[in-house]
Amino acid sequence: MNANSQSRDRSPSSNSTSVPGISRRTLLGQTGLLGASLLVADASAAAAEESPRPADNPPARKKLKIVVAGGHPGDPEYGCGGVVARFTDLGHEVVLLYLNEGDPAATTTRPASEVRVKEAAKACEILKARPLFAGQIDGHAIIDNAHYDEFGKLLLAEAPDAVFTQWPIDNHRDHRATALLAYDAWKQSGHKFALYYYEVSNGEDTLQFAPTHYADISDVEPRKQAACYAHASQAPGRFYRLQDQVAAFRGLESGYKRAEAFILKRQSPFDVLAELTGEFGR
Repeated sequence: MNANSQSRDRSPSSNSTSVPGISRRTLLGQTGLLGASLLVADASAAAAEESPRPADNPPARKKLKIVVAGGHPGDPEYGCGGVVARFTDLGHEVVLLYLNEGDPAATTTRPASEVRVKEAAKACEILKARPLFAGQIDGHAIIDNAHYDEFGKLLLAEAPDAVFTQWPIDNHRDHRATALLAYDAWKQSGHKFALYYYEVSNGEDTLQFAPTHYADISDVEPRKQAACYAHASQAPGRFYRLQDQVAAFRGLESGYKRAEAFILKRQSPFDVLAELTGEFGR
């Protein structure tokens, strides 16, 4: 019943009977209590309208922080290079977090070659992103409590709004390790950021990937290609051609010329990919 609605008055009939035990004073008192209750209900409703509701979008701010995790230099660029370019073009901050420096000959006493580190720096410059390394060794990924904690501390120190990581069903153990380490960091955070999975060389590396989200990368594909070709020591002519076939196929699925595909983890607090369509934060 609306607080402003009123019941219609009805004229008493000649054979109507009075209800014993209700005086005029009692009736007025009860009416007053009812009016006070309705006023309290209205005030509570107004307060609820003004109070912040559980957010399905992150705290309003002009710049988002995105971290893209990959096993090796080149993985984030191949799987997410288009989306990275789109986010940075919008003024958002993106960090490419590499599990290792791409040198399988490195050891705990022999530092990795700087070749792939320099290539990563060049690729990040093209995409307007920042490189970050987790310090593991190519082909020798370790997943244990100490490395979960170390990776989580490194990632959470970036205070990301979203993390994109590799898919856990993958032929390369470094890719699988990256997925598990990023997922654990998400758990450590209490699901504070959005978590997405991306694909690399679908069918050769990533397997059984069923996207929930697509992003149009048609206009930024040349920059993605340039970032991937910055990894000149890694036969980009071969690997980019394969990845571009994936982007073309995902474009056919989603109605774009080229697209990147993602899986958004359930229980993520929001969807930052909506920023690319102008729907984020509405």
